[in-house]
Amino acid sequence: MTEETDLNVIAADLLDGTIEGQTADQTPEQSALDKKINQHFAGLVVRKDLVKAVKGNAIVPSYVLEYLLGQYAASDDEATIQAGIDSVRKILADHYVQRNQSELVKSTIKERGRYKIIDKVSVSLNDKDDRYEAEFSNLGIKGVIVESATINAHPKLLVGGVWCICDIDYFHFDDARVVPWQLGSLKPIQLSNFDFDSYATSRREFTTDEWIDLLIQSIGFNPALFGRRAKLIQLVRLIPFVERNYNLVELGPKGTGKSHIFSEFSPHGMLISGGEVTVPKLFVNNSNGRIGLVGYWDVVAFDEFAGKKKRTDKALVDIMKNYMANKSFSRGVETLGAEASMVFVGNTSHNVPHMLKHSDLFDELPESYHDAAYLDRLHHFIPGWEVDTIRGEMFSEGYGFVVDYIAEVLKSMRNADYSDRYQEHFTLGSDISTRDRDGIHKTFSGLMKILYPHGEATREEIEEILRFAIEGRKRVKDQILRIDATMAEVKFGYLDHDGGWQPVTTLEEDEYPTHYHRTRHAEGADATGEQGSGATAGAADGAAATPAEPELYAGHREYQENQRGVSYATMLIPYLRGATDITLTDPYIRQFHQARNLMELVEALAAVKDPADEVKLKLITTESSDGPEKVQKQLEFLLRVRQAAAVAGITLDVELSDTIHDRSIRANSGWRINLGRGLDIFQFVSSDAFDLAARIQEYRQVKAFGITYIKEPATESG
Repeated sequence: MTEETDLNVIAADLLDGTIEGQTADQTPEQSALDKKINQHFAGLVVRKDLVKAVKGNAIVPSYVLEYLLGQYAASDDEATIQAGIDSVRKILADHYVQRNQSELVKSTIKERGRYKIIDKVSVSLNDKDDRYEAEFSNLGIKGVIVESATINAHPKLLVGGVWCICDIDYFHFDDARVVPWQLGSLKPIQLSNFDFDSYATSRREFTTDEWIDLLIQSIGFNPALFGRRAKLIQLVRLIPFVERNYNLVELGPKGTGKSHIFSEFSPHGMLISGGEVTVPKLFVNNSNGRIGLVGYWDVVAFDEFAGKKKRTDKALVDIMKNYMANKSFSRGVETLGAEASMVFVGNTSHNVPHMLKHSDLFDELPESYHDAAYLDRLHHFIPGWEVDTIRGEMFSEGYGFVVDYIAEVLKSMRNADYSDRYQEHFTLGSDISTRDRDGIHKTFSGLMKILYPHGEATREEIEEILRFAIEGRKRVKDQILRIDATMAEVKFGYLDHDGGWQPVTTLEEDEYPTHYHRTRHAEGADATGEQGSGATAGAADGAAATPAEPELYAGHREYQENQRGVSYATMLIPYLRGATDITLTDPYIRQFHQARNLMELVEALAAVKDPADEVKLKLITTESSDGPEKVQKQLEFLLRVRQAAAVAGITLDVELSDTIHDRSIRANSGWRINLGRGLDIFQFVSSDAFDLAARIQEYRQVKAFGITYIKEPATESG
């Protein structure tokens, strides 16, 4: 039926001002997932928005705050949560040492004789006096004697420092050389023990989608604002914590949270500035034999690693290459092994097509690291340009694991090897080299441990992460081929057990084929602006003008998640040009963003139609199932689209049906377009007037979808 009456009622109500805007629910109910999380992981999860509620001016990592919240607010009972927040705030107020209040805290310790503090503690060996001495970062005291037993129990105190809860005693001595501060007790802020079997058993109670969303909430993000591929990209950042000697690189725009996980997520990771790296700090000090960071930390991450003009130590690069390949380094004549994973994160200055056209995706690295031998040691390249800039609404208010709990879970799995779990179903291509294979295996194993710690996954689930692992290594290798033409090209893909070859491409390869498949050594291409036969490879490259009347494509096309360069104007309008009667069937034109999609289709039609022509656009959709208020809101949206369309000579007619499922467009231009996702192909778009993606569809990332074009006999309107 045609819902003209309902739309007209809404129109009248709008004129009367009787429809009010939807009010935000200040205290949303727990989602079904949150209830399930609390059911199976009671006491081990915390509401993620509480960290901001208690942090205040405390400059401490999130895992420190979540450790305290886990002690006092790991509950789904609101009264318990509020009491826990109050307790944590009081603990921070009373015991966290603010640097600008350090003298007051010292006075408190002196007057009371003993006082409990929260501070970052680092220890060094005073070899002249043969004793260990602690330095307290915020309190500003040093020379505090530490027992050898404490160092043996917590060796990380010697390298980089650890956040701890400490009792500090004060005894004044007449001998000025004796430090009056004494360490009464020290407890690093991390979980002391956990039950992995219980963790794996509870995993079985969650679907894969639920488990991924739980992990994304544990990181601190709202999973509803991330697509499947975007979630996997976030989870790849966890692989260094669960996989030994994993070498990961992520380059992308500023503000995408590249370093967040390595500074905030785990007490087993150390984030250092790329400019602060030295051989003694990272590997070994040959003057005293002291082992560096790689000997004590599970993950060493280098922040702000990119920068062409950055000075680098050639000796460090050589030692790092050997360590990344062989998991060892030398101390004099002695060879030592270590298990620390290496992560390199940095910012890019140019967009992807610019880098592909003029250099390569590693172009921002310092010259000493822009080396094929070094790059070949990298197991996976995260495409940071696919990651959204962090916005306030992206943070989660749902429940996630207390980070020190999930950090211990990941650490406990570093000895496990899941790299062969795909071989029951798939075989890697025969020309994939040993080093390529190692990279693929380590990424696959890491994702298996993160997503399927219980070891149970379907063929389709295994294939998904195998393809993702192959793509990440292919992105590394394809850029190396641009740098070193002597490297042999590799066909990345796998065979299924039916013998079918499944090639794997990178998203950049699909988006910008012309630029992607040129090599750095293709001289003259840049100089003349000619790209040979690749000039017509795709609209995303904008390489060549198309014929005035191109023959429209008939058949099926697939688009990958996060792909850009897609719009209604290029994907739909060529098939609707000249049509005067169009029927859109899409059961999900209910919410604001879905109505906005419909409005943007109207805009695209209006841009190409003759102003003197009239176009009939019929929408067949379903009524919202979320109650009368949502139905009323849906009809309001549709009315507004209809009113706007009428200005351009487009008549929108709406039919509500409860029997439709398929999504399609049929026009009297002679084309039927089957839409896998309907018009809802774009990922979240902000309403920011200064966000280009909010104004131009080609700059948005899409969800994964397919579209099929079918040629039909043209018909007359009416």
